[in-house]
Amino acid sequence: MPLLKTFLLLNCFLFTGFAFAQPGPIFQQDIKTDITLPAEAGKNAVKLFQSNAQLICVTSTGVFRHQSGKWAGHKQSSDLTTAALDLSGNVWYASAQAIYAEKTEKKFSQPPFSQKDTILTLFWETATKLFVGTNNGLFTWDGQWTPSAYVKECRVTGIAVDAQGQLYAATNRGLWRRTHKGWTNLDESLMAVGNKETYFALTANRNGQDIVYASPWSVGCIAGDGNHWVLKATDGLPYGPVTVLTPTQSGFWMGTKKGAIKKETNWQYYNGKRWLPDNQVNDILVVDSLTVWIATPQGISQIKRQSMLLEEKANLFENIINLRHNRRGLVNHSQLKVPGELSSSYLDKEDNDGLWTACYLVAECFRYASTGEASAKNNAVRTFEALERLEKVSGISGYPARSYAMATDTVTPSRSPHPKVWHLSPDGQWQWLDDTSSDEITGHLFALPLFYDLVADGEQKERVRQLIKRMVNHIVDNNYHLIDFDGKPTRWGIWHPDSLNHSPNWMYERGLNSLQILSFLKTAYHFTGDSKFEKQYHYLVNQHGYAQNALQAKVYGPFETSHSDDILNFFPYYGLLKYTQGDPNRELYFKSLERSWKAVRSDHMPVWNVMSSVLLSKDCDLKIALEEIQNYPIDLINWSMQNSHRWDLPKDPLLSRFKRLQSTQPIPTPESGISRWNTNPKEFDAGNGGKTEESGTYFLFAYWMGRYHGFWK
Repeated sequence: MPLLKTFLLLNCFLFTGFAFAQPGPIFQQDIKTDITLPAEAGKNAVKLFQSNAQLICVTSTGVFRHQSGKWAGHKQSSDLTTAALDLSGNVWYASAQAIYAEKTEKKFSQPPFSQKDTILTLFWETATKLFVGTNNGLFTWDGQWTPSAYVKECRVTGIAVDAQGQLYAATNRGLWRRTHKGWTNLDESLMAVGNKETYFALTANRNGQDIVYASPWSVGCIAGDGNHWVLKATDGLPYGPVTVLTPTQSGFWMGTKKGAIKKETNWQYYNGKRWLPDNQVNDILVVDSLTVWIATPQGISQIKRQSMLLEEKANLFENIINLRHNRRGLVNHSQLKVPGELSSSYLDKEDNDGLWTACYLVAECFRYASTGEASAKNNAVRTFEALERLEKVSGISGYPARSYAMATDTVTPSRSPHPKVWHLSPDGQWQWLDDTSSDEITGHLFALPLFYDLVADGEQKERVRQLIKRMVNHIVDNNYHLIDFDGKPTRWGIWHPDSLNHSPNWMYERGLNSLQILSFLKTAYHFTGDSKFEKQYHYLVNQHGYAQNALQAKVYGPFETSHSDDILNFFPYYGLLKYTQGDPNRELYFKSLERSWKAVRSDHMPVWNVMSSVLLSKDCDLKIALEEIQNYPIDLINWSMQNSHRWDLPKDPLLSRFKRLQSTQPIPTPESGISRWNTNPKEFDAGNGGKTEESGTYFLFAYWMGRYHGFWK
């Protein structure tokens, strides 16, 4: 694309935006709810049924029926392990060695099992014929007990019947089928050797036309029309063996010892406490086309698909921020005294409160510019004042603190490996955290211009100009360093040529910090008109090659990939490209951004897809960005999410930066850690056990920036 055309496109498309763009298409959001069982039911949900407008849960202690929001039932004396409905909808349940009817008049004599045998599954073929699968074979009750002469000395885990009346039994010694001619072991003539003659679950599908089975490594179908199929890891099966198979109108729900699986058009994996009270899935009930109940040893999860607009989702996150994430104007994640319990939420001081608060300000600026809502403006003004206060409390001109607290607040010592200290503000009313990083400066100098352009009134605009001037003056006047209270540079606040160009310790930051300081100087010059900043810009470009350095802003490939630096990488492009119209080095900055986008493209992080699309005037996987923000979970608790056991995710032979296992592709957002800003989306295992709740700013930033620029029509 010719350079002039690029300039024109940027002017018309990138930085103007499309105010009041549409909120985006309706999508289906998974909402998880814990189903509260009565106290006498215990937690171990064994089987689930639906009969006569009632939802029925058989727990290890009894049978409980749910209707009109209420439970009814009673506790049994036996430790129940399985259950089944007969053809009239009556519940039959079993302990390890005995079978009971919920209706007392339906009693029959107990099977003559030895004490060493265990009942595993029940199946009523007719109103008078019950099949019982055990650890030692198949038994039949039709007025008397008869052991199978064929399906014996094997573990029977599933029984199903097809539309032709053929009965199937899943065992660890083959898949057996009974026709009018008798029983046949299909593994002796039909089934794949890879099934190892071992089967875990069976179900009839398409009104009995198909029989679907689960073997050690796959789920397969013996189809009545001959269109048989098998699903394995290479087809997307996340894990197995599957022990529960439940058909839906358009696919299947599956249960395993490590989570639930939904296979419709796509695969979805539900694992961890974001979705389940326990990863062991005992049973799955399809309540309706949008709702399922999943039974586990620790209770029942309801997962329901709800039609939603992105703006509705954004409003949910705004409410969460107002409830639990606003500490004196600073916005960050919250701590949970009791892991997973939102009622125990509290706010603590964090090392990078300034950066994350700046990110929230960006989201609110784009929100206000897109909707004109007064609440968005109020949030933006409040958040700007928090950033402004970060500089005031330090008492050092142009030096924003990492965080602040009232002088009367109890502050937590920094948990970072680099020592940070709390100080009293000059007026004695505040405390502030030192050792400010380039993270804070980058966040402030990205957010403040957006607040100026999209929200601020006349008096606020002047405050923004002066704050930008003081911050960049501080860096320039201190020889490209951020100088702390002790007169020394902070750990990461260094942009000096001697360090970036000549110190091996700063090789990784050379391109990154060169890009940052050039953006800071151009931003300051734009807002103040002070030629000092323009002269410093040209000095760094012409004398020290900072424009060329910027080509290497995203170090990747043979070097370790630091996702924590992606914000520091992408934010400076916005100001640099906006304020360098006609600059001879502008094409270098576009090349730098193209390179940075290439480095993060496979991460599927919507913030970078959206920002790259805006700045490069092209579609940088906006469809993926839309899918990601639609799939972003409503539950913002940072649960531990385990994926290293999965079959479907290819393992990277290289470990991550922190020497952890990772995939060659990003873990699907609902199945991974909730924090996506500065974390590796390809690491298999993430989360902190539910000890924190994220604010939702990551979603809000991507959504509102994309909507402002007209992407979600």
